[in-house]
Amino acid sequence: MKKTETDAEYEQKLLDRVVKLPLFAPFAEPTEFNTKVMKLIISCFSIKKFKKGEKIIKEGEIGDEFYILHSGNVKIFKNTLSGDRIALANLSAEQNVFFGENALISTNTRSATIQAATDCTVIVMNRDDFMKIAEIEPLIGFRVTLCLAQRLADTISKSNNDITTLYEALFNEIEGDL
Repeated sequence: MKKTETDAEYEQKLLDRVVKLPLFAPFAEPTEFNTKVMKLIISCFSIKKFKKGEKIIKEGEIGDEFYILHSGNVKIFKNTLSGDRIALANLSAEQNVFFGENALISTNTRSATIQAATDCTVIVMNRDDFMKIAEIEPLIGFRVTLCLAQRLADTISKSNNDITTLYEALFNEIEGDL
């Protein structure tokens, strides 16, 4: 938070960033209920800063935090089966980037490494805090979990299509060699 910002201004900036995300968009309409829900959600966030080159998330580790990129840029890396590291994407805060969202509902290992490409500020929520607010207001848990389930279903569908394409390419290559 900048020294010149009041708590209310800071909270409003945070709210403006968070409601743009698909996970919390169902609460964007400014009704009395949604305002109460968003204040509850905002109360669970903290701020972390990472220096250029620092790893925010490391592939293979178990994490319990969900991140929203508030300022700066990050790079996403994935390890291949042979241990090579490949770059998947470069993302900036202006793109309303978030990552690690599955950690809110799962204890699976991280699927990629997220590294600060510049000095970064992230907004963080951990699983325990999410579970607490979901108990207080179950609609939060339901809507966020539904959004995560839809995102996972889309990922599985895309992965299945990619596997089919790779299988067909491999089959055609092998068939061509015969």
